[in-house]
Amino acid sequence: MSCVLHPQVGSRECSASLPHSSCSFNLSSPSNLTFGSHLHQRSLSLPHKSNASPRILTRRISAAYSGDSAPPESPAKALRRILELPGVHQGPACFDGLSAKLVERAGFQYCFTSGFSISAARLGLPDTGFLSYGEMVDQGQQITQSVSIPVIGDGDNGYGNAMNVKRTIKGYIRAGFAGILLEDQVSPKACGHTQGRKVVSREEAVMRIKAAVDARKESGSDIVIVARTDSRQAVSLEESLWRSRAFADAGADVLFIDALASKEEMKAFCGVYPLVPKMANMLEGGGKTPILTPLELEEIGYKLVAYPLSLIGVSIQAMQDALAAIKGGRIPPPGSMPSFEEVKEVLGFNSYYEEEKRYYSNSSQLSSERSASSLYSLQGTAKNAEPKDQSSQDPIVEVITPEVYNGADGFKDSFSAIWSRKLRIRITGRDGFEKLDVKIPAGFLDGITNIVPALGGVNIKELLNEAADEMGGKQLLDFNDTMGDRIQVFLE
Repeated sequence: MSCVLHPQVGSRECSASLPHSSCSFNLSSPSNLTFGSHLHQRSLSLPHKSNASPRILTRRISAAYSGDSAPPESPAKALRRILELPGVHQGPACFDGLSAKLVERAGFQYCFTSGFSISAARLGLPDTGFLSYGEMVDQGQQITQSVSIPVIGDGDNGYGNAMNVKRTIKGYIRAGFAGILLEDQVSPKACGHTQGRKVVSREEAVMRIKAAVDARKESGSDIVIVARTDSRQAVSLEESLWRSRAFADAGADVLFIDALASKEEMKAFCGVYPLVPKMANMLEGGGKTPILTPLELEEIGYKLVAYPLSLIGVSIQAMQDALAAIKGGRIPPPGSMPSFEEVKEVLGFNSYYEEEKRYYSNSSQLSSERSASSLYSLQGTAKNAEPKDQSSQDPIVEVITPEVYNGADGFKDSFSAIWSRKLRIRITGRDGFEKLDVKIPAGFLDGITNIVPALGGVNIKELLNEAADEMGGKQLLDFNDTMGDRIQVFLE
């Protein structure tokens, strides 16, 4: 190897004799390597040291630049930062916004979407080509918008010829994907590690990657292209190695051979263009590829590792267990599911309420206060109570407290027997939070119901009279008002 240093630009040019390639280094841009093969020139980023942890580096894509003048970091740029970091990086496969959010909360730097899992969750069908381009883009957009970590989308076989591949790339870019995984299967495709897989010709497979690179350039994007070949099982190991080299020459950023059958085959794959990142697929539950630890995968030479079935698999098992419990007249045991408070925290209810406070206006606050207290509180006196016109903003049930009463002996009619009973009024907001839960002597309503028997279209006096002689308790009312709150009235 010979090197020439250029002090004026802080760069160095090197030449070396490497199998299938030549290389040149340009250090004017940190950690930048220009890798040229006998067919093309392409750029890769070498690992560099960083004081920040990988999780911090990718925690918030939008906060990557502190200056107002700098544009936010793209999802693809965040993914390329991960590829620059040393070591192997795990990426569980998600299938919807919730599963992606859980991946991020668990501290992973990025995630994949799984066509297998999306087909199962969205359609309830096997991953045998039923999912369309439009469905995958729609699902992908919901996923990318639910998290701040970069997401690599499963682009299947591009959904057609090279022109369809270009449309797929541009659609995935607009959907917010950081990367896209493209394979060389025929249509309809088959799930990896299953029977019946067939691949297109070498020429068509390479043209798909070239079309993807062109679409990326036309879009002004830097989306990461992960080139997958299924030719190991469809043809041979030698064919899959040849296609991997050709995909790298065509401009793919990451290489992936699905369903390699041994550790030796995995080593042979990682020996193809060692500077090009490799992806491994650890198919849980028993696939053709050996399940190795992250450390073992790193030693072989892998950079990314996907876990495609973990989340959908445990979800299926958990739902089956819960349904069996319900069918048996039980509910799932506490240890098998999070509490309601934990569910709300995961989904962001608490964060939502905190942020909502920033946008409170006087009118919305007044409306909230009315619904939570004054509309349903004890107010006024029996002597001054008068019928009121109901409007859409008035409460359906208004409990009015008499100013003075003389005890049960002060009432002589048949209603006085109910004075010893309690009236419980419970109001639950449409958000699930309790707004009011009070108990008052039922006899408080005696005077006002004699004057106005029906309040808001509900004859409270008649309901109380009918329930007066019943022992125990009875629910008098249970309905949702115009504001969406649930109102329950019990006689205890």
